[in-house]
Order: sequence, then C-alpha cells, then structure tokens
Amino acid sequence: MIQRINRILSEAGIASRRKADELISSGRVMLNGRQLTELGAKAEWGKDSIKLDGREIPGPEEKVYLILNKPFGYVCTLNDPQGRPIVTDLLKEIPQRIYPVGRLDFDSMGLLLLTNDGDFSFQLTHPRYHVPRTYKVTVNGIVTDKDINSIKNGVELEDGFINASSAAVIGRQGEKSLIRLTIAQGRNRVVRRMMDSLGYSVVHLVRIGFGTLELGDLKVGKYRNLEPEELNALMEMLSLKGKNRDSSDRSKGQGQRTMDRKKYPGSGDAKKAGRPSPSRKRIPKTVE
Repeated sequence: MIQRINRILSEAGIASRRKADELISSGRVMLNGRQLTELGAKAEWGKDSIKLDGREIPGPEEKVYLILNKPFGYVCTLNDPQGRPIVTDLLKEIPQRIYPVGRLDFDSMGLLLLTNDGDFSFQLTHPRYHVPRTYKVTVNGIVTDKDINSIKNGVELEDGFINASSAAVIGRQGEKSLIRLTIAQGRNRVVRRMMDSLGYSVVHLVRIGFGTLELGDLKVGKYRNLEPEELNALMEMLSLKGKNRDSSDRSKGQGQRTMDRKKYPGSGDAKKAGRPSPSRKRIPKTVE
C-alpha cells in the first residue's frame, strides 16, 4: 500500500508524524537511494528502500489483533509514571509492539482490544464511527425505571450530553442493582459519571462488548487472537459506518445547497454563468 513517509516512520515506531516531518525536512531520510527534503513523499512500505541516517527502516510487522479480559488494577498505557501494572504485562509470547484500542479505567474490567494496526485502532476509537460499547454495571441503590429512561434519553455531564442506545436493569441483590447498557462514545469514566449524575455509585464495571465483538467466557487476565470471522465482522461494521457517514455528509451538503437556492433564488444559475448572484450583495474584503 502506498502511503506517506511520515506515516511509515510513525507506524515503524521511529517517531511521531510531526517529528518524522522534521527528520525528512532535515535531509536525514532517503528513499530508494535519493535524499528526501520535501514533505508529502510517498512509498510502499516493505517494497521501497527507506533509510534514516543510513540505516534501513525494517518492513511492516505482521498485524496482530488480540482480545484481553482486563483485570482490576491495570492501566491501559505502555508506561505508567506511578509504576502501576500495565495491560501489556499480561501478554506473553507476543513479539510485536501492540497498543490498547481505547482505554478501560484502572478499576474497570473486561473486554480490551490490542493491536499494532494503527488505522484499525483509529477507526474504532474515532467518534465519527459511533462504535458501541456494552457494559455490565453494578451500582449501589435500587435503579428506577425513571432513571433507566434518563440514561436512554441522555444526561448532561461537564463535558457534554451523553445517552445510552440501550439500558436495562437485569438483576438486583439487596440494595444493589445490575444494569446492562450500551453507549457509542468513548469518554473518560463516562459510565461512572452517568450513574453518579443520577445519584448511584458504581461498585463494579465490566465491559462485555465492543462493536461486534463479545467478551464471552474468556477468563480474567487471559487473552487470545481474534478469530478471522470476528475481525471480518469488525471491518465490515467500520466500512458500513463509514459509508453511512459519507452518505449523511453528502445529504447535509445537498440540503444546504437547496436551502441556499430557496433563500437566494437564481444564485445557482448566476454561478454557472460565471457572474455574481444578483440576489446577494458584494461585500468588500477586509483585512483584520
């Protein structure tokens, strides 16, 4: 696949894309024996020769896709200043450098994806794809139907409005309630904050679903490779969501153009004829 050199250097773990651009601009990168100085140069990683300071950049690693049942007390980062256990400590016999897809809190458990596929990870965590996340949440208190409706209709948090696409009480034990809910946004501690806004403190939180993937009976602290059909289902979901978003964007653009034509009749014909619309006033450019 042809891609920009700065992206290749980033995915190879050499530098961030911004830093890679600096390396290219300073003349330290060579492509097929030619020194690069211009940004935006492209190559096929693994086929073209790419060197940094005279050393060949290794070819792309085999893509790895893992599902881990994250235990309590681990952080989803590759380096923790506080010295707490990190999720990659649980991965044995995985030579590739892989990264968590999104995060689960230190005190949360359950389904966590890890991969070295940057594009895949980006799409799964980007807000535009609205990838659903499903949780089982135990809270103190008896959750009412009214509060379940509030969760589905949405609550206002300090960082904006949030709602669950589905929510239901699936069990009660004494003064505790067990809730299953699905949201399509990945914000910091968002489930805990949603429940707290309604007066319930979270006792236990487990993510059991991510996109089309389910945690199943994977034991706590264990991991496995995604099955081909699981990976294909995730890829198809992302492709469909991307197409739906593109279609929505085109519809919005067409709707705006229709509103403009109604507001400024004749403007479309004027533009085609290469002359200014008679219905709009010319506004002189200003320099601020």
